[in-house]
Amino acid sequence: MNRFDRMTPAHPAARSVDEITGSRRLRRMRKAPWSRRLVQENRLTVDDLIWPIFVVDGENRREPISAMPGVERLSVDLAVKEAETAARLGIPAIATFPYIDLTLRDETGSHILSADNVINRATRAIKAAVPEIGVITDAALDPFTSHGHDGILRDGIIVNDETVAQVAAASVAQAEAGADIVAPSDMMDGRIGAIRDALDQAGFQDVAIMSYATKFASAFYGPYREAVGTAGLLKGDKKTYYIDPANSAEAIRETEQDIAEGADMIMVKPGLPYLDIMRVLKDEFQMPTFAYQVSGEYAMIEAAAANGWIDGERVMMESLLAFKRAGCDGILTYFAPRAARLLAG
Repeated sequence: MNRFDRMTPAHPAARSVDEITGSRRLRRMRKAPWSRRLVQENRLTVDDLIWPIFVVDGENRREPISAMPGVERLSVDLAVKEAETAARLGIPAIATFPYIDLTLRDETGSHILSADNVINRATRAIKAAVPEIGVITDAALDPFTSHGHDGILRDGIIVNDETVAQVAAASVAQAEAGADIVAPSDMMDGRIGAIRDALDQAGFQDVAIMSYATKFASAFYGPYREAVGTAGLLKGDKKTYYIDPANSAEAIRETEQDIAEGADMIMVKPGLPYLDIMRVLKDEFQMPTFAYQVSGEYAMIEAAAANGWIDGERVMMESLLAFKRAGCDGILTYFAPRAARLLAG
């Protein structure tokens, strides 16, 4: 006889459910949709969504990304159309990432400094057509380097300070093109302070910085590297500048340093495997906190849904709600337009 058998009414020592729970029945507020809505603790809205898009040179050009079904590289003219769609859906901001032709990549990623590179052209075009939508740009060098690293490679080492100087200069170029937020993902020491100084000195005091405060050396970035064309270029790994996935105290120190240097917002990347980090950072610093639901997370959900193993829409929305429960103020997600449509009913 197990303990549940002993609790049946037939047993002389059995107690009623009211005796066991003290009349506290938590199911009372779950009994109907209206009561569940009344007590729902966290809510996802379209205001929580940031849509990452990939841009490429050319005109009327769409290139599917095989590892990210439904996601494409877009020429600037089509990126503008997608920005217009985002605005109609109420999505507050988009984040742009480039695919750079191999002939324009070099050891130092120097093309990031060009005022006419595809990211800066996309920013100018989007802000001209859809001024009400926010544009977030990444000043990391990896899409522009011939080796796929986020920094300048010298004798097998990613050199920190030279990289920071270039990232800061690129941030100014992106602000000049109209970027509302610069979000450097390179994880070099001192980059936030250097970018803040450079932006302020150039007259861009109102351009904000979203720090990739805790970017982990994760295996979830694979499809993104296909999207920006670095998958076949990367030499070695990025463990000398990204955070070890085993470390949480280090993530707190990284975040604290970026806030002290002038970050306006902090981000955790990847997303779902690091919900604990988001919760800790939000509780510790009470800063605007964001999550990046990265390409590997997107690809896993899409692959499982395509095979009929999960309900893709429900899992998509549940995953996004998890970020809100963990304390995030917003989410960068490739699901943004689909989620926005569902939220709109």
